[in-house]
Amino acid sequence: MWHNPQPLPPSGHLTQTIAVLDRYGWCRSLDYSPTGRMCIRGAQNLLEKTGHVTPAARARAVDHMQTVLDRHGVTMPFHAWNDLPHQQFSNIRTLLTRAAYTARANGE
Repeated sequence: MWHNPQPLPPSGHLTQTIAVLDRYGWCRSLDYSPTGRMCIRGAQNLLEKTGHVTPAARARAVDHMQTVLDRHGVTMPFHAWNDLPHQQFSNIRTLLTRAAYTARANGE
């Protein structure tokens, strides 16, 4: 997954974002923590910088995350939601999984 990157569609990007967070750890409030953990946006930055997603596919992935949050009454940007003090990685995983499913259902 990490070698010879090929840009993924939004659904694959969201799934790969989960894999990055599983491997390096999740955090809130920082794109990258001093210990190497990442928030959602930090994991997306890593994947984009290493050629695993195009800016356009990443933007569509963000749209899918925002759609899932909107369905649950959350109107703040995903990165602000990621940083809430009570936030747990289980919620992050659920958001990314549901957003990936939504993207796949929409042919992305």
